[in-house]
Amino acid sequence: QLQPVESGGGLVQPGGSLRLSCTISGPTLDYYVIGWFRQAPGEEREVVSCIDMYNGDTYYVDSVKGRFTISKDGQNTADLQMDSLKPGNTAVYHCATGPLLGPSSVYTLCGDSGRRNHYSGMRYWGKGALVTVSS
Repeated sequence: QLQPVESGGGLVQPGGSLRLSCTISGPTLDYYVIGWFRQAPGEEREVVSCIDMYNGDTYYVDSVKGRFTISKDGQNTADLQMDSLKPGNTAVYHCATGPLLGPSSVYTLCGDSGRRNHYSGMRYWGKGALVTVSS
């Protein structure tokens, strides 16, 4: 069974930066996605960014485009560089992973269709890393 493990959360001032890292332990898949999701108190979980670990395709929610960057770091690790952080970015950030099957893509797993399916294609979830943006 695959197990995502997050690292790198913490406290940062508004306008600052943090880098989260997600490493997937367990059997290696050839075609899979690693994604970052966040959940603030009292709010629903939402996708932040995802990456296709085979071809490098990426997906970002509109609110983080231009400020966050997702990247591969080796075969089973994906990092999320978060710049220009805002207090509204405070949340628990979860890493998740899921296989790419048939016609699925990073967009179907993490985009609007993924959201409608409650991101069910992301089958394995980490415990989360708290990111607090506050002065």
